[in-house]
Amino acid sequence: MNMDEWRSYKLGDIVDDIAMGPFGSNIKTDNFISSGVPVIRGSNLNEGYFEDNHFVFISEEKAQSLKRSLAFPDDLVFTHRGTIGQVGIIPKDKHPKYLVSQSQMKLTVNKKYLHPRFLYYFFRSPIGQYELLKNTSQVGVPAIASPTKSLKEIDISIPSLDVQLQIASILSSLDEKIELNRQIAQTLEAIAQAIFKEWFVDFNFPGATGEMQESELGEIPKGWRVGALSEVISIKHGFAFKGEFFSDEETNDILLTPGNFKIGGGFNYSKFKYYKGEFPSEYTLNQGDIVVTMTDLSKDGDTLGYSALVPNIEGKRLLHNQRIGKILFSEKEFNHYIYFLLQQDDYRNFVLGSATGSTVRHTSPSRICEYRSVIPPVEILNRFNLVIQPIIDMIEANFQQIKTLTQLRDSLLPKLVKGEIKL
Repeated sequence: MNMDEWRSYKLGDIVDDIAMGPFGSNIKTDNFISSGVPVIRGSNLNEGYFEDNHFVFISEEKAQSLKRSLAFPDDLVFTHRGTIGQVGIIPKDKHPKYLVSQSQMKLTVNKKYLHPRFLYYFFRSPIGQYELLKNTSQVGVPAIASPTKSLKEIDISIPSLDVQLQIASILSSLDEKIELNRQIAQTLEAIAQAIFKEWFVDFNFPGATGEMQESELGEIPKGWRVGALSEVISIKHGFAFKGEFFSDEETNDILLTPGNFKIGGGFNYSKFKYYKGEFPSEYTLNQGDIVVTMTDLSKDGDTLGYSALVPNIEGKRLLHNQRIGKILFSEKEFNHYIYFLLQQDDYRNFVLGSATGSTVRHTSPSRICEYRSVIPPVEILNRFNLVIQPIIDMIEANFQQIKTLTQLRDSLLPKLVKGEIKL
């Protein structure tokens, strides 16, 4: 094959292996241990990024009993049931192997024909997504019908390995810059969290005298008090937006959902749902609003009760749906303090301890507002806000850079994998 020639194949003819995850009866929650072979779940495949954290683990012995479902570096992983269309590529510098979950399948390329990252980008492109999802069944839980057979039957056109490598390198360089910015944002968030804990958990804040007083929560600084969150905040429920107007196609209106919250708190920029219907104007959100999850679809309530700051997304309206609450403040000085407080372990345990539901977990504004915490003086909060606001501004600027790079990558991606740009 010369450098400019593209040839068509059935995918099954140019890969080494395609295998399903284990049947549900073969892996249960009592198989999970604190370390070992990580199990890839849907939360680890995040809009094309492989999230190499928040794993559950199984033993080496259990993994070997399910070895057909093991994935290794450079393998691709797909979700065939539930949040279909997800694709990830196993990194080389993390764990030596992983187990795919029962809702996933893994693919091992034949490197005589395919560069793994070229195939990965093919499946992230519109044409790859179409091929992956064209045999979708919408009866009940969305699923790809006959998933391994459907994957093998996909038609794909590929250039030489040298051109595949060039294409993968261009797109990877953009992804690496995006990932670096994401890591910078995570570092900034961790710094802000550390400052919060230093001031309001360890009580090492500027001007601290060391004078303490007893309270129902233990010793707190003299002049501080303990109170319910209801003394400083209230929570407004969102609107019941109609499912018939939800859209997978981009519109000017983004419907914020629990999917826009990260585990641990903070805003997840990669999971947007769009809306194309009418709604009351009072249910829009503004940059800097603090929102909290009231519902979580996972039985463990992975994001339930956590807080996030609403970002600025140019040209878009952000809609306040019923599954999230908007926090209203009696005094604006409490905004950053409450934002970080709702990410602390004590608060989190309080919310989960009273959550209702088994498959879908719920909390309520009244329950959140019952939480009792230290309430610092306003002058301390003003000092905290002066320190924290520049960090929040840097996180927002970082997001804007990510957005620009993402738009560039997304415009190049379909053209490169279809050979419309000559290299």
